[in-house]
Amino acid sequence: MQGISKKEIEIISSLEFDKRYFFTSKDIDKFAKNKMQRYNIVKNLIKKKRIVNLNRTKYYLVPIKARTGLWTEHPYVIADEICDGEDYFIGGYAAANYWRLTDQIPMQTDIYTTKRQGKAKILTARLVFHRTTKNKIKRAVTKKIWGHNFKVLGKEDSRKWIKSRN
Repeated sequence: MQGISKKEIEIISSLEFDKRYFFTSKDIDKFAKNKMQRYNIVKNLIKKKRIVNLNRTKYYLVPIKARTGLWTEHPYVIADEICDGEDYFIGGYAAANYWRLTDQIPMQTDIYTTKRQGKAKILTARLVFHRTTKNKIKRAVTKKIWGHNFKVLGKEDSRKWIKSRN
């Protein structure tokens, strides 16, 4: 792991002091003179594994106390931040496990959204995105974990999903 410059330490400590672990590039504008310097700061912090790119505009700050650069966050919180808290829900075995309908610990978090599809590995979470409709998203329930809201498929719908898998 590479060393961190004074400016990078200033940015990381400022974000961490404000408890802004999920942030946008606009949050570090006050540390950069122009867009190019901001771009270089973000690029170098990603290369040094001090921040993780979540989507086009959002990043996750790996705290200073993670000396080796390895850190974890709950997959439901990561899913909510990637989708900006809208047009998604967590389904599949992750939802069934959340409602205690199965004892199986999910190896991945299935995220049903209208915007994207595919697979992603962010921090230690394996996320699989599936396409769905807005009508199905309306059936999701908002819950809270670690002080953060997220959307999960309702208990009855999860029960129906589990029965359809058997």
